[in-house]
Amino acid sequence: MHPVPRWFLELCRPAVWALARLLFRIRFVGVEHVPPAGPVVLAPNHVSFMDPVLITIPIHRPLHYMTLEPFFRVPGLGALIRWCRAFPVREAEADRQAVRTAIRLLRAGEPLVIFPEGGRTPDGRLQPFRPGAFRIALQADAPVVPVTIQGAFEAWPADRRLPRPGRITVTYHPPVTRKDLPPDADRKAQPELQAELVRRRIAEALDR
Repeated sequence: MHPVPRWFLELCRPAVWALARLLFRIRFVGVEHVPPAGPVVLAPNHVSFMDPVLITIPIHRPLHYMTLEPFFRVPGLGALIRWCRAFPVREAEADRQAVRTAIRLLRAGEPLVIFPEGGRTPDGRLQPFRPGAFRIALQADAPVVPVTIQGAFEAWPADRRLPRPGRITVTYHPPVTRKDLPPDADRKAQPELQAELVRRRIAEALDR
């Protein structure tokens, strides 16, 4: 199956944006921090099923998504998310194929979304970050844009089948690169250091 064409995304974008404004009074901050071209990893906190759609709305680039493999086994959903440029990653093991796919996309100048918590938060609180996303970004020499999603957990918590009206803000922070890490940091420690820095920026925005 060919991925969803860019013209179709642009055609649907105004309607999705209007619906998000109507239901969630959605607001986007710092979209200019997302590079208009070239490789980038978007690293959002993960609070609801809506998150991949919400962070995509104001970005006029076709995004790729690293997504947990079980979702691809759901009838209908698997084909849909693959069409929307998602590719699977197995959580319980070192998935070298998924890592190779991610690095190939970044080295081709594509934007990639990875949720560094690994899955949705069960209680709305920010979970620990896994270093895998940052190991990929560093290996591909791609900047990481921290993304803070506020209000989506309240609009669609894990125990609800459907979302409810609310207020959602999505903030795109300045990119984090290798240059932001301590110059004397051991190379093996760099993914954990970058993960800590990205998580701190998201946490500070949540606290505000």
